[in-house]
Amino acid sequence: QEEQWKKKGISFDFLWEEAYPKRLKEISDPPLVLYRIGKLPEPEKKMAAIVGARACSSYGKEMAEYFARGLAKEGVGIVSGMARGADGIAQRAALSAGGYSVAVLGCGVDICYPEENRPLYEKLKESGCILSEYPPGTLPHSRLFPPRNRIISALADAVIIIEAREKSGSLITADFALEQGKEVFALPGRANDPLSGGCNRLIQGGANMLLSPSDVLEFLGMKYE
Repeated sequence: QEEQWKKKGISFDFLWEEAYPKRLKEISDPPLVLYRIGKLPEPEKKMAAIVGARACSSYGKEMAEYFARGLAKEGVGIVSGMARGADGIAQRAALSAGGYSVAVLGCGVDICYPEENRPLYEKLKESGCILSEYPPGTLPHSRLFPPRNRIISALADAVIIIEAREKSGSLITADFALEQGKEVFALPGRANDPLSGGCNRLIQGGANMLLSPSDVLEFLGMKYE
């Protein structure tokens, strides 16, 4: 089996190994094994997670792109879940700006889900990284997605929520981030827009209001040109 994985370019790191990401070792429930295709982020690299609604509005699309590109250009790696909507848009923007991106999947790393993100998946294999705690061949299933969000937030120094309803997967990521002591930034939206309900609620509860990439860069201790 390992031979077949190697042929597909899949490698894996155990929790106790040197290569296993240090940030993941620090959370309360790190995956025992991490399967991957591509190269892990450098331990010192600043990372930001960008997650948001699958059915994001044109405002959400524009902002996911704007923040991902702005941060990637300054050398910040972008972590997300390669989902349709905000996630995929942010990761595509980061790569097209010449930046680095990691996708954490809710299925095996050898499975591209959703299929419409195939071009992004191929690009991540080449110049980024695809990770999963689930063994290769694991098919996507709704119950596998929420747990992977703890890995997305763990790999990041700051977590950005682009658009989220009051009950959404993005808010699960925000909860994990807060539990892990990470800084959360939420994009404000119109008070009567259900897609912004979750973000506005996060801001009301004390999350940082996201207005420009410099907000995140400043928090990361990076100069914004």
